[in-house]
Amino acid sequence: MYRYDEFDERFVRERVAQFADQVSRRLDGSLTEDEFKPLRLKNGVYLQLHAYMLRIAVPYGTLNSRQLRQLALIGEKYDRGYGHFTTRQNLQFNWPKLRDIPEILGLLADVEMHCIQTSGNCIRNVTADHFAGVAQDEIEDPRPTAELIRQWSSAHPEFSYLPRKFKIAVTGAEADRAVIKAHDIGLRLRRHPDTHEVCYEVSVGGGLGRTPMIGKVVRDYLPKKDLLAYLEAIMRVYNLEGRRDNKYKARVKILVHEIGAEEFTRRVEAEFAQLDGPSINADLEEVARIAAYFAPPAYETLPAVSNTLEAAKASNPAFARWVEVNTAPHKVPGYTALTISLKPIGQAPGDATSEQMRVVADLAQRYSFDELRVTHAQNLVLPHVRQRDLFAIWQKLGEAGLAEANIGLVTDIIACPGLDYCALATARSIPIAQAIQQRFANEARQREIGPLGIKISGCINACGHHHVGHIGILGLEKRGIESYQITLGGDATENAAIGEILGPGLAAEDVPDAIERIIAVYLAERAEGESFIDNVRRIGLAPFKAAFQETTRAAA
Repeated sequence: MYRYDEFDERFVRERVAQFADQVSRRLDGSLTEDEFKPLRLKNGVYLQLHAYMLRIAVPYGTLNSRQLRQLALIGEKYDRGYGHFTTRQNLQFNWPKLRDIPEILGLLADVEMHCIQTSGNCIRNVTADHFAGVAQDEIEDPRPTAELIRQWSSAHPEFSYLPRKFKIAVTGAEADRAVIKAHDIGLRLRRHPDTHEVCYEVSVGGGLGRTPMIGKVVRDYLPKKDLLAYLEAIMRVYNLEGRRDNKYKARVKILVHEIGAEEFTRRVEAEFAQLDGPSINADLEEVARIAAYFAPPAYETLPAVSNTLEAAKASNPAFARWVEVNTAPHKVPGYTALTISLKPIGQAPGDATSEQMRVVADLAQRYSFDELRVTHAQNLVLPHVRQRDLFAIWQKLGEAGLAEANIGLVTDIIACPGLDYCALATARSIPIAQAIQQRFANEARQREIGPLGIKISGCINACGHHHVGHIGILGLEKRGIESYQITLGGDATENAAIGEILGPGLAAEDVPDAIERIIAVYLAERAEGESFIDNVRRIGLAPFKAAFQETTRAAA
């Protein structure tokens, strides 16, 4: 993991002191709310429906146990005993008091954390594959790239007041687990077919929200040494030409769409050609310094299959099901990457209590080389677990209410906080997720259905990624009543796609019935071994629309 140097430490401490003074002036009335708003947003402080919200950056989703314990302490002391993990691999506290936030920021700084650039029209927290460094299909660990971008983008003087917020994601694997095509910039590490050199495939113009779009590839094979200069060229073109007269048309995806990917690429390449690359790109020593922080831990030499694990699975079917669903192959024999579900049936997706955070921190320290990850799907990962330790971990997680065996299944629902918290939301998300979880709570039924991603947003800003859900649910307000629009066929992987609307909006109580009917079509029509999304692509939307219409008729 990366460790702060003297510059990082000084930079964060100075920002804490600066914001403490700004908060003091707001509290004594020297600053109005309008004057204070741009200052608090620079430090991750939002004003939600009922209270301030503090968004904490978790760069590329990586934490250690000390950091997670500090988050648990903050949640316990300054919030209501829990935190909410988000689709940006961040953590949000929903109930801090403004007067306490400077002290919270000081506690974060003590463990090399902050809230800088988690809001505002700037380059936001850089995200990455949550299995970075351990995935079997990985070409190269994307975390050094993400850290390099973090350092380059932090308080960048030219890009601190962009037309709109800007999001970057990086993956180094064949399978896209970072949703790169739904980002303003998506980077995929890949090998050049001729030279076999590791390069970047660069996509620009992805994004969800009011106008969902899939990113367009502007460079197939960018040399690694040119990364920062090329990013600078993209940002300059956007900063100069992006709309500033209409915030709904200000994202880079609109610029790419309006002038076309080919013309946008031409302008970027022209800007890139005239930049002084050596003065912008990181020198090789700095790249090597950063990469050294992500060296693999001291793995043991272990057999590929643990007899201890196999025996525990044979004697405990519930444990065996959990292993099957919640673990992923690891590049080192005898190890696995374990995903901890933050989606227990009937709970708010992505929430973890302070006590649960401490349990996970203890497990990370004891069993995963003191490292854990936050996923964009609002779960946690222990990336370096010996197979033989899985049973002991499962028992501890069970005691903490964290042993749900549902990763990637119908109850592993992504959901934004919605109208329960967010001032922008037009409908609730959490109760819809809970109702669907209750409907499909039976473990055997979940496994029969197989991989299925449901994503829920409480407004058109799409913080719940509903556009790229296999089944997407968007909550809207219609004549004072919450209405839920359902889309089908979205995909957040390397086969990225935007879902299509099935029909008119439904009342909240009718959503589980609609999901039930959609899934029934899949179960009736699927070929052997066919996943839900593959079935949708093969048979088309018509059978699902017919089933959806049954729900609307029944509700009429």
